[in-house]
Amino acid sequence: MGVAGSGKTTVATLLAEQLGAPLAEADEFHPAANIAKMSAGTPLTDEDRWPWLDAIADWIRERAHDGGGVVTCSALKRSYRDLLGRDERVFFVHLNGSRELLADRMRGRSGHFMPVSLLDSQLADLEPLAEGEPGLELDITDPPDQLAAAAARGLAEFEGGQP
Repeated sequence: MGVAGSGKTTVATLLAEQLGAPLAEADEFHPAANIAKMSAGTPLTDEDRWPWLDAIADWIRERAHDGGGVVTCSALKRSYRDLLGRDERVFFVHLNGSRELLADRMRGRSGHFMPVSLLDSQLADLEPLAEGEPGLELDITDPPDQLAAAAARGLAEFEGGQP
């Protein structure tokens, strides 16, 4: 989880490879209207996000009983994370960094629909993991391979701590 530019896809790809788990990219679940809205620089509303989050939650549920998986998702608000993990054991990895670094990364990528102008709206909506939410926060200044390894360790501890 994390805002645009945090490295979700890069780290999730590495993590999925380490775990031998299927990977899903949250952007693939967006309806065309959401992508058009963001491409135009208009932030999504909760009403825009609920069907997208429902589709991701369906993917999670389908894999929960088949060895799990790794999925990228901004999961900005606790209510979104509640929907994603309400019925299944979901472990969140929050990739966090400074606004400046995030904006630099967004400016440096090509072919993505999310403009830098939407970063501030995402940061405003972001609710960091709170007590009772299974997960950990990682600093995106660390290299992606180290982030994936830390995520794998956190997941192993989470799974080991469950009955």
